Amino acid sequence: MVLKYPLVMYIGVPVVLLAVAAVHFIKRKREYRFGVRAANTSFIKADKRYRSIKAFYGTVAVLAEAALVVSMIASLVLISRPVVTESQSNGTKKRDIFLCMDVSYSIYDLNYDLVDSLEEVVKSLDGDRFGVTIYNTSSILYVPMTDDYDFIISKLEELKDYFVMQKEYMAKYEGKYFSEIDYDAYMELKNKLDYYDAGTLINNYQKGSSLIGEGLATALYSFPRLDEQDRTRIIIMSTDNAQEALSKPLVEVEEACDLCAGHDIKVFGIFPSKESFYSGNHVSYDKAMSELQAAVQGTGGTFYRESDTLSVADMVDDIEKQEALVVDEITVTRLVDKPVIPMIVLASSMMIFFMCGVVLNL
Repeated sequence: MVLKYPLVMYIGVPVVLLAVAAVHFIKRKREYRFGVRAANTSFIKADKRYRSIKAFYGTVAVLAEAALVVSMIASLVLISRPVVTESQSNGTKKRDIFLCMDVSYSIYDLNYDLVDSLEEVVKSLDGDRFGVTIYNTSSILYVPMTDDYDFIISKLEELKDYFVMQKEYMAKYEGKYFSEIDYDAYMELKNKLDYYDAGTLINNYQKGSSLIGEGLATALYSFPRLDEQDRTRIIIMSTDNAQEALSKPLVEVEEACDLCAGHDIKVFGIFPSKESFYSGNHVSYDKAMSELQAAVQGTGGTFYRESDTLSVADMVDDIEKQEALVVDEITVTRLVDKPVIPMIVLASSMMIFFMCGVVLNL
């Protein structure tokens, strides 16, 4: 421990000691000037009780003086600011993760499991940043890149509710006539779904749905400071690659993956199992899988297909293991105040001085 302002001690301590010495010198040289002299005091001074009382009060007086001097020195120490120099090495994690989700109603189970697994990942993050984009016809930056993990988890919980409602909608109302359903319950669910769907279905009747390339490109360009190469960037994308475009998309999935590769961004693709693949989109399962696999692997990422032996949780765990963090060691040196000990000494000495003053005045 060192003093930040040692000059205070260099000046203050000699002043205090000189003041104490001066007081004692003056006290010793002081002559008797007033009052009536008493004769035969030797008899009183020889009395055992008198000597005991004198010794007690003398001790209390010395203790009070010592406590006062200690309190003054402790005050000088506090004014001098006792500090210690601490060096702390911080590993700054520099990884940005974007979750890019195709939220068309064909893969609600896959999306639910993915979000549920990623919640645990987010809870364990420390310094990494996380963001979410969702898309169908159009894309939404649902969670901007942030390290506010409580906020991220709350938004992932909202998405889980969304996918549960999608599942309910598909189970109860898909392909049904109004005469076959509870219309009020249908409208209540539809209004809730519209809250999420509104931003992802812009120009749906003109452009189609599941525009995967545009969705991936949106996630790519949502990374902050994309041109700076100081962070590891990855995209976790869930889709069945069943694009139903009614007009030519601005970006196809292969082109979007090429853009990601050009910016050193790895894409990890998560594909549904054959059993849960939506056959109504008239797209071959094997073709959709092979095209997405080739595009994703071209970025240096990994393609995963959900199966009985590979769950979404396993995929997420594997992504965590494969993607090593880029860590820069930063050593921070700082001065930390240490006032506790001199404060305790000051408080204790002032308490002793107060108690001695009370005793001397009894």
